[in-house]
Amino acid sequence: MTNAMPRIVDLGHGTPTVCRLGLATRGTSRLTAADVHLAIARGINYLNWCGEPDGLSRAIAVLGRRRREVVVGWQLHARDGAGAVRELERALAELGTDYLDVVTFYYVERDDEWQDIIAAGGAWAALDAARREGTVRMLGLTSHQRSLAAGWARSRRLDLLMLRYNAAHRGAETEVFPLARRLHLPFVAFTCLRWGDLLNPTPDDPAGFAPPPAREWYRFVLAHPEVTVALMAPQTRDELDADVALLDDWCPPDGERYASLRAHGDRVHAHARKFW
Repeated sequence: MTNAMPRIVDLGHGTPTVCRLGLATRGTSRLTAADVHLAIARGINYLNWCGEPDGLSRAIAVLGRRRREVVVGWQLHARDGAGAVRELERALAELGTDYLDVVTFYYVERDDEWQDIIAAGGAWAALDAARREGTVRMLGLTSHQRSLAAGWARSRRLDLLMLRYNAAHRGAETEVFPLARRLHLPFVAFTCLRWGDLLNPTPDDPAGFAPPPAREWYRFVLAHPEVTVALMAPQTRDELDADVALLDDWCPPDGERYASLRAHGDRVHAHARKFW
């Protein structure tokens, strides 16, 4: 693994450079707008919104001129063009902005879904038109299906991939990263904690082993040079503070530590609850 861990990255497409540690919310997030503004003040400026009104959407809506300093990503559920336009209009209104930096077709898990998206009258054509108009800067795709996503990316319809990557799920290293590098596609990693399972012990842990805190698992993901942004998804201010502490110790794990994290990832993969 690399001895360097770049902190800032350029996504292109007219977006501002971003910190590689990003912030995402889910429908259950208890972060307030003040919490999000604190993260932004610390340098976190890739913000991925789930689509439900929450502290992140409220924080973005009052950014004013600072809106130009952050990258706002949003997850689109609609597969048809008309539905996509309606969803986009609602998102822009909720976020108080006239453009989105990144829109991902959310949780595309089957090829028939992708075919619906790219069919005549599908969501891709509607969002591609919004991209040409400047309402959207980048189009991406969110999925757990690495090999399918890699195939869809070869169509060159996408500007970004948002896929699972963590110490327990490392298939992207062979199935996606080489293609993303060849096509110059930014790779945004989500579920970096494997839904929290990496924070828990397993029956096969060696004596004296204690699972590291969340920031170490984000460090693991960010240590891979093909990961453009790793999304943290803290539920509370305390969790946010603990995660953002990585900014004060920004370096990759050394060889022994990396091997230990990877080994725990293997144990979690063998024992934890199944989900894709």
